[in-house]
Amino acid sequence: MVSVLEDEMADSPSRAEIVDMLRQHVEAGCTDMLAEAPVNHFANHSTPPQAPLEPTHEIKPEIKPEVNFKPAAPQLATPQIPTANAADSAAASAEVAAAADSLEALQNAIQGFDGCGLKKTAKNTVFCDGVAGAKIMLIGEAPGQDEDREGKPFVGRSGQLLDTMLATIDLSRAENLYISNIVPWRPPGNRTPSAEEIAICRPFIERHIALAKPDMLLLVGNISNKTLLQTETGITKLRGQWQTYEADNISLPALPLLHPAYVLRRPETKADVWADLCALKTRLAG
Repeated sequence: MVSVLEDEMADSPSRAEIVDMLRQHVEAGCTDMLAEAPVNHFANHSTPPQAPLEPTHEIKPEIKPEVNFKPAAPQLATPQIPTANAADSAAASAEVAAAADSLEALQNAIQGFDGCGLKKTAKNTVFCDGVAGAKIMLIGEAPGQDEDREGKPFVGRSGQLLDTMLATIDLSRAENLYISNIVPWRPPGNRTPSAEEIAICRPFIERHIALAKPDMLLLVGNISNKTLLQTETGITKLRGQWQTYEADNISLPALPLLHPAYVLRRPETKADVWADLCALKTRLAG
């Protein structure tokens, strides 16, 4: 008997496993109790009358124990979280961004902004890294898992490759480079930010550029280029060709670059990146 109980206990889930299963149910939205007690779903269905049988012998009635079922508790509607209109949220973010008169004020404003749904699923607001006031500002797309965990842009595998690439032309976030993203919150599952999410976050990055006052921009990846250059041309056609960023009476030279995550997936593009970096070094030297 003891061995049987021990085997059953060994097969039982641990407390950590039970908590993990409950957490999965909560994340899936299975959090509403439908009733306080089991419900007899057959009680409300009547059976059709049947003709009485002629007994051939005396039949004693079967005595069944009385069972009392509690009535089902009324089902409560799942509360719906109101979704803000994207246009209203974009207008709100523009107002909040315009009111910031310093980088610190802008960071605090973004951290306190609740008009973008991405903030609800992100761990951290990823604002910037590097040297504030640097002549070169690099702008990526959106934080990934590592960036969300640490609260800094470009710290994962792609960030390490980015640091290596820029180091070849003497650029470093520790000395002469300032880094940010179009979207300050990680999209769930590292998906691409939606057009609505980008529109809401765009006033923040535009104000960020105005307050950082760089001499030039490095736009990394498709989203960064399409958002700030207002173009539908893909990054593979734009890369290496100097563009002009214009917003809020600001005009800056901008160089589109392939995203390091793309380079990791397509190692044959390293030659293109090297050519673009050499062109950047030549411009910096002049």
